[in-house]
Amino acid sequence: MAFDAPDVGFDASPDVLTATAQGRLRTIIERLERLEEDKQAVMTDMKEVFAEAKGEGYDVKILRKVIRIRKQDKAKRQEEDAILDLYLSALGEV
Repeated sequence: MAFDAPDVGFDASPDVLTATAQGRLRTIIERLERLEEDKQAVMTDMKEVFAEAKGEGYDVKILRKVIRIRKQDKAKRQEEDAILDLYLSALGEV
């Protein structure tokens, strides 16, 4: 099976990138590395805020759940809650 890749940065040999493609690749990799650093910094900040909340007596597990719930569409959340109630009721848990 033949694979027709666009010839965007390869010299005569498919194992060699042109200088332009090499520069573009380096730029992409460096951007991704900076984003990874930013991501780690944000994760560290979030960890600190959760630790602060825990120190003030808040339940971190519940805080995470609240954040997850607030991300959801309200109608979707209500539908999930109704199904959960139905299942729990069917099991005699409610």
